[in-house]
Amino acid sequence: MRAARFTAATALIALAATACGGASKTGTAGSAAFQISKDTPRAGGPLASVTWSLYAEPQSLDYAHAYDYPPNTVLANVCEQLQRITPDLKIVPGLATAASPDAERWVYTIRSGVRFHDGSALTAEDVVASLRRHMDPKVGSYWISSFQNVASIDKTGPMQVTVRLKKPDQLFNEEMGTSAGTIESARFLAKAGAEYGTPDGGVDCTGPYALESWQKGQAITLKKFEGYWDPSLAPKTGTIKNVFIQDPAARVNALLSGQVDGGYLLPPSGFAKLRASSAGKLYFGPNTTAVSLIPTNLKGTLGDVRVRRALSMALDRAGIIKAGAAGVGTPARAPAATGAWAIAPAVAKTAYAGLPRPARDVAAAKKLVRDAGATGRKIVMATSTLAPEIAVIANAVQSAGREIGLEVRLRTVAPDAYTALFSDPKARAGLDLVMTTWYDSTPDPLEFYGILQTGNFSNYGGYSNPRYDRLVDQANAEPDPQKRAAVVAELQRIAVGDLVWIPLYEVPHSLFLNKRVTGAPTSIAQLEYPWAAPLGAAG
Repeated sequence: MRAARFTAATALIALAATACGGASKTGTAGSAAFQISKDTPRAGGPLASVTWSLYAEPQSLDYAHAYDYPPNTVLANVCEQLQRITPDLKIVPGLATAASPDAERWVYTIRSGVRFHDGSALTAEDVVASLRRHMDPKVGSYWISSFQNVASIDKTGPMQVTVRLKKPDQLFNEEMGTSAGTIESARFLAKAGAEYGTPDGGVDCTGPYALESWQKGQAITLKKFEGYWDPSLAPKTGTIKNVFIQDPAARVNALLSGQVDGGYLLPPSGFAKLRASSAGKLYFGPNTTAVSLIPTNLKGTLGDVRVRRALSMALDRAGIIKAGAAGVGTPARAPAATGAWAIAPAVAKTAYAGLPRPARDVAAAKKLVRDAGATGRKIVMATSTLAPEIAVIANAVQSAGREIGLEVRLRTVAPDAYTALFSDPKARAGLDLVMTTWYDSTPDPLEFYGILQTGNFSNYGGYSNPRYDRLVDQANAEPDPQKRAAVVAELQRIAVGDLVWIPLYEVPHSLFLNKRVTGAPTSIAQLEYPWAAPLGAAG
């Protein structure tokens, strides 16, 4: 969950994958072996229709509120961004090419020949309207942090838009490959008004699929856009019907029976059946996801780093991975996954190796709690029936707290309200701890470590460290990815030392396709990349 990004499938089971893009084996002590497939076999032909499963219905298809798996999975095929994040986690030009004439300007030259689904041409006015909308308090964009350093957004040529910054911001351009950089028709935005992104208001973008219908509580159907500009991603399937199946068992059964053709982010409880099934194949792909605990109240019991450290030391991560992740997961040393370091993997490897391994030591943890004067103090943690692993982790935290002298009370949050914990400060009132599955949308770890800067929208606990803040600015001003990664490595070291978030484990991305379909990418990039475009008939 990126702010509001939570998935009902936070961990995956072992798989011996054989994909045309090749695979690399991954595994750790105490977890099952699995392989990462870079892609699935190419489609052999077109299909009239495909039925796809989502674990929940999107609350909205407004790109400014697309901060969770269900809406992003749909919108990735309908709307496009100024930049494009590819399945191999690279950033390439999308609807525009970018240039930075100086440290405080990003200039976007808009691609010609692009049309919205209503047939109108993409213009600079559309880009300005779409980006400025994130800065309108009335919209309440979940991506406002991406625009925190923006001074102005203006049309500066027939097909050119210039973004002027208050201070250097390299990450801004990378975020233009996420929902922050989505471009919608200015005319359509004005026409739809408050109904934009709803079942009645709809959307009108430039992607390979257009929104055909939204049957509330049932399905969102997309239809092939014949006027799509990019021949390399010309859609192979006529319609994509996204159905909402919240119950994990029902979702797995729908995949096994052929009721649905595929789906991402699958429930751990069904992995064994999916892996053994002859109906299709379970894939694992590159990911930028880690499961963590977020201390949301640093003024309470968890405000003392010794208590946070004690709780981390008392957690049985091996047991959590076994019970909540079907035995598959890598204990995490940091809250940003290693897969989020695609811009500088060599730097990541060295920096990660220098971090302490999470080790369970209940006696030492109990002593830390006593030294902090916190014995008997209360911690309130959110739990939910949204996914079984939430309860598994919450119960593990409660048990660990009891062992070291902390009273952990669990507060049940309704499934449809769990996402609000990450987008609405009022929803977190009275809570000290929340479990999250967090992914980075860009292949740059600064995206995560930047949110811990003082005042950031997603700095849920209100962490504040002047040196840390300066390093975030330093990293964001550095255009060289390797040098920027070196600064981020120091941010990572500080964040881990202060346990701003308590890391639990990392997971790969999951995908199941039945025998009749193939071609979908396996990586987490499917949340921004038009994954349905290459989806077609197998064989």
